[in-house]
Amino acid sequence: MNNIGIDSMLDKKRIAHLFRLGIVAALMVLAGDILLGWGVADLNLSGMDRYFSRYLTVSNGRIFWSAILGVIGIPIECLSYFGVYRLIASKSEKYAHIYRAGLFGMLTFGAFTHVVCCTTVYYLNSVNALNPVVTSESTLRFAEFFLLPVMILFLPFYLTAAITQFVAFVKGLTPYPKWCCIFTFLAGLVVVVITRFLGNEPIVYALSTGWISLGALWTFGGLLVTMKKADM
Repeated sequence: MNNIGIDSMLDKKRIAHLFRLGIVAALMVLAGDILLGWGVADLNLSGMDRYFSRYLTVSNGRIFWSAILGVIGIPIECLSYFGVYRLIASKSEKYAHIYRAGLFGMLTFGAFTHVVCCTTVYYLNSVNALNPVVTSESTLRFAEFFLLPVMILFLPFYLTAAITQFVAFVKGLTPYPKWCCIFTFLAGLVVVVITRFLGNEPIVYALSTGWISLGALWTFGGLLVTMKKADM
């Protein structure tokens, strides 16, 4: 075992607790994503007008609760990934440090990014109520100035953590079997791809909105169920 401090100590009960907490947090965030993403697109429109139309039925109450659930759930979700960090730390100081850096970035910018997403939907609906003609153009400009910068800050950390976790499992740098690399939070991207073929349905858009939360559920749930196969 590498000597990198208390975080390298394998405490099976504590790690399992973090995974369970992560599942609860991911469900909380997913509920917020569903509130924000539930809607259908107006197929009579095209381009960004069609894309934004699915958010025009989202009430201010749904936006508010989506933001609240994300602000509470996302930090807990990110902290729960330290259960995975402990697994990596037990085998590799190098990968553990890289993974931890990704988690700190996710913790810093994750909830902020979610709230700005909610704010963008609120802005969309506010502009549409005043002047539907400029809704898409104005919302795109708002997203360019406010949503895009925070996404640029968040995504590198998210990808760093996800890729580091996958590589660490593949290389056998955790107590888990190598095949458990499939329990990556990038698995949520599969949902995005699948929903492209499922039509114009509210649940389809809601699930695609919650792809990050679904990836977290897959990760925490999979690692919790397969913990008995880990050498711990």
